[in-house]
Amino acid sequence: MKLDLTDKKLINILQIDSKTTVKQIALKLNLSPTAIYERIKKLEKNKVIESYVALIDREKAGRSFLVLCQVRLVKHNNTFISKFEKEVLQFGEVLECYNTSGDYDYTLKIAVENMKGYRKFLNEKLTTLDYIGSTYSTFIISEVKDSTAILL
Repeated sequence: MKLDLTDKKLINILQIDSKTTVKQIALKLNLSPTAIYERIKKLEKNKVIESYVALIDREKAGRSFLVLCQVRLVKHNNTFISKFEKEVLQFGEVLECYNTSGDYDYTLKIAVENMKGYRKFLNEKLTTLDYIGSTYSTFIISEVKDSTAILL
């Protein structure tokens, strides 16, 4: 699906606040509410808009300690890769997981309460997986930018 300028503006509005009403968007974009509604439905049908979520304040949820953890598997084979990816999906502390190039195989973004919580996660969950060769942790001091929006 090719996005026109109106689609892009509509997507940007929804990414900033997905609870913006069709009527409010219509006023901003000088279109009828029906036209906006149809565009939204088309974007949803074509999976340009995949879902709507509530973004949670990590500090208020008790998960303000962020860690980037690089993981190296003991061996590169489909069995270990598949097992790791399946297991990591079960860890609620892991916000994001990327298969990467370089010295490590994966980079995880992990949110826990504090250093003690991270140590517990590392020792009781992540490193108990037999196919983990090594890990390298980087602790986030402050966030300069944290966004889920892909502004068009």
